[in-house]
Amino acid sequence: AEIAVEYSGTKNKISLKFSDIADIIRESAHQAILSGMKTVNRKSVETANEFRKMRNNLIDEKLKEHILTNDVMIDTDGQKVGIINALTVYNNSIYSFGKPTRITANVNVGSQGIINIEREADMSGKIHNKGVFIISGFLRERFAVRRTLSLSASIAFEQNYGGIDGDSASAAEIYVILSALTKLPINQSVAITGSMNQKGDIQPIGGVNEKITGFYEICRERGFNGQQGCIIPNQNVKDLMLGKEIIEDVKKGNFRIWGISTIEEGVNILFGIEAGTEDENGKYPEDSLFGIADKRIDEFSKILKPQSKKSNIKNKKDSENEA
Repeated sequence: AEIAVEYSGTKNKISLKFSDIADIIRESAHQAILSGMKTVNRKSVETANEFRKMRNNLIDEKLKEHILTNDVMIDTDGQKVGIINALTVYNNSIYSFGKPTRITANVNVGSQGIINIEREADMSGKIHNKGVFIISGFLRERFAVRRTLSLSASIAFEQNYGGIDGDSASAAEIYVILSALTKLPINQSVAITGSMNQKGDIQPIGGVNEKITGFYEICRERGFNGQQGCIIPNQNVKDLMLGKEIIEDVKKGNFRIWGISTIEEGVNILFGIEAGTEDENGKYPEDSLFGIADKRIDEFSKILKPQSKKSNIKNKKDSENEA
């Protein structure tokens, strides 16, 4: 029953894909016979399920190996500016598994807004493109009410060569942009999954169990530091069906899982400071993440303004000369 619930992707439902369940039942009976038992018990079902995963997890194991040997660069310790661990799901139609992926961002003075490198390289799907536009809307609401959003930011999924789609990394993307903008480092012991809307609300995603398991396995192999864990949408807490090892390590404090509802709630976990709330004058506290970001955008705006004036004067002179 637990495996059927796990296949459904939520605690509140059970899978009706009887072919997969029947396969597990048959193999469980075989394991029971090999163990000399007359009936199937929990251990034979768990063994059958593990064997089923083992036969189909070659890509999972290869990717894990590449991360552990640092061929695929993923940090699980320390702090870095403009770098965050997002979580992705792979599916070979029989076996689904999750793995962390690195997203990076650079921010500089300009007026181009957010440059999606995947889109520029024709490697981004429509849903991911929509997610990037939503991030732009969030930034405009938070920081461009009193002025133009004067920045150019580039974001990329590093070491991704097969394309990307979906918006489940949009929360990670806004955090990494804010890190690059403020020069404040992100805690690399934490990975995050979750989509967002323009108002900063965190929205649920699929494959939450696989995503958590993928990051957990890397942290376990490298050794826990007591700070590692995953941030997920609050709505996905009801979907958690994690393995016994993860549950035990969460109980011991080796690994953590945070559920959040807004972008602001994740700031303290990732940056170690508060996000900040606007006062009656539309200002954020100076020592908050949003306050530091607002100040930086103000500096960018002042730098860009004279350049914009010079450009307008030059264009006017060129027009007059042509006339």
